[in-house]
Amino acid sequence: MKHSVADWLAGNRGGPIWLIVAGAALVAAGWLLPVQVKSLSPLLLREAGAGSPTLVEFGATLQESDKLGPANLVCAAAKQLALPGSGALETELTDDAQRQPELVPWGGLDPYLEQVFAGKARSAAASATVVPLPAIREFLPLKQREAVRSYLGNSRSGAVKALLATEGIDRTKRFVPAKRAGGQPLDATILMTALLHQGNWLSDPLAKEVRGRAELAVQHGDMEPIEDFYYDLLSLSRRLNWVQLGEWLRTCTDMKTVGEFAQILRVAPNTLPVLYSASLQVRSPDGVTRYALRYGKGGVAGLETALREGENAVRQLVLRQVPVNPDSPLAWDTFASLSLRYPTVMTVLKYLCFFAGVWFVFRALDRAVVGPVLSAANRTLMHAKSGVMALVFSGVLFVLSEPFLLRGAPPADLAMKVSIPALSMVGQLQTGQTNPSLVGTSTIATIVFFAAVQVLVYWICLLKMREIERQQIPSLLKLRLMENEENLFDSGLYVGIAGTATALVLQVLGVIDPNLLAAYSSNLFGITCVAMVKIRNVRPYKKKLILESQNAVSAKPAA
Repeated sequence: MKHSVADWLAGNRGGPIWLIVAGAALVAAGWLLPVQVKSLSPLLLREAGAGSPTLVEFGATLQESDKLGPANLVCAAAKQLALPGSGALETELTDDAQRQPELVPWGGLDPYLEQVFAGKARSAAASATVVPLPAIREFLPLKQREAVRSYLGNSRSGAVKALLATEGIDRTKRFVPAKRAGGQPLDATILMTALLHQGNWLSDPLAKEVRGRAELAVQHGDMEPIEDFYYDLLSLSRRLNWVQLGEWLRTCTDMKTVGEFAQILRVAPNTLPVLYSASLQVRSPDGVTRYALRYGKGGVAGLETALREGENAVRQLVLRQVPVNPDSPLAWDTFASLSLRYPTVMTVLKYLCFFAGVWFVFRALDRAVVGPVLSAANRTLMHAKSGVMALVFSGVLFVLSEPFLLRGAPPADLAMKVSIPALSMVGQLQTGQTNPSLVGTSTIATIVFFAAVQVLVYWICLLKMREIERQQIPSLLKLRLMENEENLFDSGLYVGIAGTATALVLQVLGVIDPNLLAAYSSNLFGITCVAMVKIRNVRPYKKKLILESQNAVSAKPAA
């Protein structure tokens, strides 16, 4: 008696269909959880930043402390991000500059600068125009360098004495030696560094490292141990005024971070307000610069997203050191708090949902499609194989739910190389090469489509086997019918080859991204499909038919 596919669905739509519905619900639930391993959802940043100080509030705090220079940079970042209240903060800073013009050139007040350049800020404030001055500008004129050297000559600090002693070193690579003609930039930088140290503008770890490098340079008579730091500090001092530079150095913990921050600003000076504000707000320049160097312009965009949400959002991003996923799929806001507090638990739950959902679907298909074809003795092994397949397909879901796993993180396009034999005020910069993303969205969609086509071919083969199984005919005749369907059982290969050829043509025409992985994945899925059909299903069933036909011949009485 023949049964159509419609009859089969009508007779089996109880248990299997509910298993499929439950599996799909679990997969959807896992997909909607806002947690990823290789990226961070904007929902989590919003949850982390809720209730924490905003960038505008941080700028107002700096303004109240008379740190006009840092407050202006924070205000510039707030305006760039179009944050509410940034216009009001800018107005207040302008009013402060008019009331206290002596704060403008240096970005604030410093008692040590007041002692060295007595009355200079007041005379500048009395002039017609008052503008912020780069920190190095104060140390370039000979008269002012002599004033600084005379003032620091009375210092009892061993670190200051070691820094001043580096002026006499004649072996340099990036700079012209300070005592030679053309050595004014190095001389000014050494004096500026010594005054920063004297004024306690360096954090304790940074001050200790600078002193050690200076003493090592003097000991060996070679500027190499500290020369890169001088060059990076000179680069920063050309972009920041005195208080802006000092406030940043107070939060910086090592010379490596100084070099990385200077590199970023040389390559992308327009990122200064955002990176400076983020570094000061969370007091972690090392984390901010490391993040920006790792992810390039995409990392800067991620920091901008975090700055819009609040201080704790920036802390979370710097702590996790993963890119922000701007095109993250729909997610449940309800689980954002749990995902933020228990990221490991929620991640495990997400992928357990994937595995359980896919396993439910395969279990339903086994019960409805594969089960009737096999004997009862093979069904336990069949379910075990379904578990393995569920593990593989849940891994595919894991990859698809992690956008930066296949696509790759944003390129580190802020990395660069600097090769300067001697200092000039404009460095010769060379940006590093960047690699394009390995896998694009169209490539992923193509791979998923080819996989779905081969799953459909696999099901068609199983349905054909079930149709032969249910016919009331001898086993030997069923075996011949199975041999007659060999072309159908090989159809996965034909479909795979056709898919590869089609993908290559579409890539040439520019319809999809040019990626060989997308094209040859069709062949790979086709080989896998045929191997599963013939090894997992056709071979055991043929063996069963051969044994049944042999037993029937043996049981037949002799004539």
